[in-house]
Amino acid sequence: MAHKTGHFHPEHPKRLDAIYRMLDRDFGEGLLCLQANPAPMDRLEDIHSPEHIQRVLQTAEQHVTNLAPDTPVSEQSYMAAWLAVGACLQGIDALINGECSGFFGLVRPPGHHAFANRAGGFCIFNNIAIAAKYAIKKHYLERILVVDWDVHHGNGLQSLFYHDPRLLYISTHDLMLYPYSGGLEQTGSDWGAGYTINAPISRSMTDNDIIRLYQSILMPVVRNFKPELIMVAAGFDAHRDDPLGRSVWTEAAYAAITRLIIHAKKTVGDPPIFLSLEGGYNPRALANCVRSVLLELIKNSVEIPKPPPANEETACLIEQLGKIHSQYGLIK
Repeated sequence: MAHKTGHFHPEHPKRLDAIYRMLDRDFGEGLLCLQANPAPMDRLEDIHSPEHIQRVLQTAEQHVTNLAPDTPVSEQSYMAAWLAVGACLQGIDALINGECSGFFGLVRPPGHHAFANRAGGFCIFNNIAIAAKYAIKKHYLERILVVDWDVHHGNGLQSLFYHDPRLLYISTHDLMLYPYSGGLEQTGSDWGAGYTINAPISRSMTDNDIIRLYQSILMPVVRNFKPELIMVAAGFDAHRDDPLGRSVWTEAAYAAITRLIIHAKKTVGDPPIFLSLEGGYNPRALANCVRSVLLELIKNSVEIPKPPPANEETACLIEQLGKIHSQYGLIK
């Protein structure tokens, strides 16, 4: 909440304030809440360059400055970013140690646009990338699936694991929005070839279209990859009321995708699920979406509805994904 970005910046403290009020109203004592601690410096250095970390820490001396043209920071922003990473590391430990089966990091600033050596897209440190590398190095995981349903492509997250087959990255996003990357042809390279799946979506896709798309991707990927951990870059800016996303999803889409993940993971040994907050800039819509996801996690249902029929545009995208990725054997 102390990460101040200015009155007119969309990534502002009111986002978390709305979520906290929703939690108090709708969940009470029903959730296990963890108090975040700052991440150890060596964990930040697993992903980020010392120069980038130093630039972030130096902002503590300035009332207001920018780490990137779209990423303003204030005196306490460095601590918020440090705590966001720390919270995600604690979540990994809690999941792997069996303290819980699902974790949701309600953190800001977000992370999936942050590169090894620079901030951008409102992101300072790449929270999920650091947590994934931590799971690999400390807990010796070999197969991590990351689902990025933020409407903006997670260019930083993709780049950090583009060559690494230990992390399989799936992203649905609007190519006409920042950072204008994530084409179908970007599938990974070297040992990571085939372990990046980009599904560019159109703004007209409805909840049913998105559900059908995710059913076509998630089920075979989970079955063939057999992840030991499923991570979600949980951005909610594709919601129809979001001021930046320009899409038409409702909270029902996020609930349905969550249920699909729950159903899919129970077919391969029920690995834990980790979510970390990314985008979502209408506080009311954001809180409603987080609520819908938490309810699905608590319900833990394996029942999924019959796949809705795909319209022509969605069917074409599913067919393209199948053709491109058939050589890798993950979508079949």
